[in-house]
Amino acid sequence: MVHFLHPGHTPRNIVPPDAQKDALGFCVVQEEASPYTLVNICLNVLIANLEKLCSERPDGTLCLPEHWSFPQEVADRFLRVMTWQGKLTDRTASIFRGNQMKLKLVNIQKAKISTAAFIKAFCHHKLIELNATAVHADLPVPDIISGLCSNSWIQQNLQCLLLDSTSIPQNSRLLFFSQLTSLRILSVFNVCFHTEDLANVSQLPRLESLDISNTLVTDISALLTCKDRLKSLTMHYLKCLTMTKPQILAVIRELKCLLHLDVSDHRQLKSDLAFHLLQQKDILPNVVSLDISGGNCITDEAVELFIRQRPAMQFVGLLATDAGYSDFFTTKQGLRVAGGASMSQISEALSRYRNRSCFMKEALYRLFTETFSMEVTMPAILKLVAVGMRNHPLDLQVQFTASACALNLTHQGLAKGMPVRLLSEVTCLLFKALKNFPHYQQLQKNCLLSLTNSRILVDVPFDRFDAAKFVMRWLCKHENPKMQTMAVSVTSILALQLSPEQTAQLEELFMAVKELLAIVKQKTTENLDDVTLLFTLKALWNLTDGSPAACKHFIENQGLEIFIQVLETFSESAIQSKVLGLLNNIAEVRELSSKLVTEDVLKHINSLLCSREMEVSYFAAGIIAHLTSDRQLWISRDFQRRTLLQDLIFQDIFPTPWQLLSTRGSALGTMGYVSCLQ
Repeated sequence: MVHFLHPGHTPRNIVPPDAQKDALGFCVVQEEASPYTLVNICLNVLIANLEKLCSERPDGTLCLPEHWSFPQEVADRFLRVMTWQGKLTDRTASIFRGNQMKLKLVNIQKAKISTAAFIKAFCHHKLIELNATAVHADLPVPDIISGLCSNSWIQQNLQCLLLDSTSIPQNSRLLFFSQLTSLRILSVFNVCFHTEDLANVSQLPRLESLDISNTLVTDISALLTCKDRLKSLTMHYLKCLTMTKPQILAVIRELKCLLHLDVSDHRQLKSDLAFHLLQQKDILPNVVSLDISGGNCITDEAVELFIRQRPAMQFVGLLATDAGYSDFFTTKQGLRVAGGASMSQISEALSRYRNRSCFMKEALYRLFTETFSMEVTMPAILKLVAVGMRNHPLDLQVQFTASACALNLTHQGLAKGMPVRLLSEVTCLLFKALKNFPHYQQLQKNCLLSLTNSRILVDVPFDRFDAAKFVMRWLCKHENPKMQTMAVSVTSILALQLSPEQTAQLEELFMAVKELLAIVKQKTTENLDDVTLLFTLKALWNLTDGSPAACKHFIENQGLEIFIQVLETFSESAIQSKVLGLLNNIAEVRELSSKLVTEDVLKHINSLLCSREMEVSYFAAGIIAHLTSDRQLWISRDFQRRTLLQDLIFQDIFPTPWQLLSTRGSALGTMGYVSCLQ
C-alpha cells in the first residue's frame, strides 16, 4: 500500500500476522494494505468536486445534474462518506432532495444541518434507519421526530433511530415517539430524556432494543409495559434513578425476554447494583450478554457462578471491576470478556466501549501497561486506539493515553509491520490532538517521539508543513537536551520534505534558524562534537536548501561567523561537509553570495579544497565555482579570482557519475564551475 499512498517510494511487502494466532490483526493488515474500493474512490472524487459538478439553486443550495440517478445502496454510502468527511451542510444536503437519490439507511452523525434542510433532504425518502448521533443543535430531537412523522411511510416502517448526544430545547418536555409504530431499536444515550418519555416509548408495539444511558430517567417501571418484547436494555450510568435496588431488580426480573442487559456504571460512583444483581438466581434466564463494567464489589466467584447458571452467555463486561482474573474467563469456550486482565479482554473493551470515554480511558490505561515492552506487532489494537482517538477528540485523558499507547505499539521496529494507511491515520489524529490541546506538554512530547520513528517520518503520508511548524515551535522551547536532540533530528528530515515555497511560508523559520545557530555556537564553544551538533548542522543545511528566506535568516543571525568558528574548532570531515553544504546553498542565492567573499570565508574554503575527503573538497569547489562565476563580485579582486580558478584546475575533484548523483549540490556546483571557466 506504500506504493499507492506514497508513489515516490518503492512498494514494500507487509507480512501480516499469523491468521491463526491473531485473526483480527491479519484482517486489519489485509484491509488497510489493500487499495480502496473503486466505489469509494469514485465517491471521494465526486464529493471533492461536488461544487463543480452541481448547479446552484436560487437559495444557494446545490442541485445534481438532471440526468443523474443513484441506486439505493450507492446513495446510502454516498451520504455516509459525505457525513464522515464533514461535508454534509445545508448547502450540500440539498442534493438529496427529489427522487434522484433513494435513501433507506441515513447517517447524518455529527452533521451541522438545520431542521429545514433535514426535512427537505431526507424526510420524503422511505427510511428504515436514521443515525442522528450528536447532530448540531440546529437540529434538535423534537424536530427530528416531527420531520420523520410528517411522512406516513416512515411512521409505519422506520425500524432504527439513534439519537445519542442530540440536543433538546429547554422548553421541550414530552417526546412523541409513539407515532413511529415500527420502531424496533431506539437509542437516546446522553439525551434529556425523562421518565415520561420512557413511558411513551415503552408503548411502542415492536420495540426490542432500548438504550437510555445517561438520561434523566428516575423510574424504569414503565419498562414493564414492553416486558414481553424487550430483548436488549442498556442503561449505563443511569445517575438519576430514585428507585431502591430491590425495586430496580424487581423490574429487571420481569423482563424475561432480555438477551442483553447493560447496567455498567462509572467506577467513581461505587454503584453496587451489579453486585446485588449477581446474587439473584431467578433473574435473566435467557440473557446471553451482561455488562457490569464499573460496578463495585464485583468478584470472580460471583460472576463465575452467575455464568455457570446461564451456560448460553456469550459476553460479560468487567472493565474497571475487580473481576476477570480467574482461569475461568480464559478457558470458558464462546465467552467474550471486556476487561483489563489480558490483551484479549482489553481488545474487547476497546471495541465495545469505543463511544464511552470513561471506559475508553480505563481500557487505554490498561493497554499502556500491557504494551510498555511490546515486541509483537498488533495492528488490530492500534486501529482500536485510532478509533478511540477519533471518537473522543476533546477528551484530554483519552488523547494523551492513546498517544502513549500508539508509541508503545509502533516503537522501534514494530512500525515496519503496520500498514501505512493505519500509521497515517494515527499520525494525523496525533496532530489533531495537538491542535485541540496546544498547551499540554506531555501530549506534545508523545507526538514528537512518534515523529522520531523513521518508518513514520519517511514513509507515512501526513501534513509535513504542520509537522514542521510544530517541531520548530518545540525546538524553541529550550527543553531538556534529549528532547532538543530529537526535535533537531526531526527538523533535519522534515526540512528535506518541504518545498521551497512551504519553507518560506513557515512563520517559525526565523526563530528556528536562530535557535539552531545558538545550539551550534554553544557546542562549538564547549568543543563538543556530539550527535546533537551533527543533527543541528544537518538541519540548517537542509532548511537552507533551495530556500533564499532561510539563507537570509542564517546571514542575519551571524551564521557565517558561527560557521567559521566551527571550521576553526573541528576538523572532522562529517562536520566540514555539512558546513560547506550550507555555504553552497548560500552561494546559490545571487543576492547573498557576496556575503561569502571575505578573507575568512575564502581562506577556509580554499584550504578545504585540498581535503582528502572527496565530499568536502567537492563542496569547497562548488562554492568557489558559484562565487567565481559572478564577475561582479570580483571587480576589485580579479587576481584573487584567478588564483582560486587555478586552484580548481589543479584539484582532481570531479566525481564519478554515481558520486555526482549522491552528493548534494554537486550538479549545481559543477555547472557553476564550467560557466566560470568560459
